[in-house]
Amino acid sequence: MDGREPSGKQPGASGHRAVPHTADMQVEAWSPTAAGCIGEAVRAVVEGFADTSGAAVVGDHEYAITAEADEDLLVSVLEEVVYRMDADGEIPLDVEVGAIRSAGDGRGLSVRFRMADVGTVVAVGAVPKAVSLHDLQLRCGAGGWTCRVTLDV
Repeated sequence: MDGREPSGKQPGASGHRAVPHTADMQVEAWSPTAAGCIGEAVRAVVEGFADTSGAAVVGDHEYAITAEADEDLLVSVLEEVVYRMDADGEIPLDVEVGAIRSAGDGRGLSVRFRMADVGTVVAVGAVPKAVSLHDLQLRCGAGGWTCRVTLDV
């Protein structure tokens, strides 16, 4: 990220937070694993614009992704969140992300979203429209994995 650890980060712990940003939504997340960090980023993004406490699960969405770089995995998962809201009117209530072995030199993840109807959540912020590549980071350091991502709203 910018050399500073996210406030409240404990060694070996997972978490996320919103970061103040002038026009868009920016989040940071951390976890011992890259998959865990990406899952925390999904949770941070959803919490940034929706209160899902009254929503019910309407189904699951499972898929696998591969990419050349770790940052591309993060972008792909968050783009799926934005796409599912726009195309299917669904929002993730929960996410499970796991590492998979992929063919070739690429990296891979399995992703499972537990989805709710977007009409059953309460809006608490602007809905993201796209994932920005500006200031995108997903890194492994001494304390585990950290990421920062900005979404256009």
